Amino acid sequence: MIILDVQDRRPIYEQLKAKITELVLMEVYPPQMQLPSVRSLARELGVNPNTVQKAYQELEREKVIYSVSGKGSFISPDPLVRERRRRETLDHLRAAASQCLKAGVDKEEILQTVADSLSGGAGEEEAK
Repeated sequence: MIILDVQDRRPIYEQLKAKITELVLMEVYPPQMQLPSVRSLARELGVNPNTVQKAYQELEREKVIYSVSGKGSFISPDPLVRERRRRETLDHLRAAASQCLKAGVDKEEILQTVADSLSGGAGEEEAK
């Protein structure tokens, strides 16, 4: 379910954090679900356990997950986490649209690019 991209310029822990957050927001990982242990996920992904630990620590700091001593890490049941992430994402979209307008891209092209990315069309790579 979690696939890391060796071509991606982001550090592995950031990719892992982003992927887990995505799976939480899509509710593939439902609230209260237990995550794999640091060691087992590191082994599965072929990365250093410290990398997974760092991703888990950042996710915990952002309240996407929580830890229980001796039991592991779990997906947060807090619906505010999802709402905050949704608002942040929409803010990023607004900022990107604003940058496009400032760069001289017309409104119709912006809307078409967003529509293409939503349908998996040509604009998808530009939306990443």
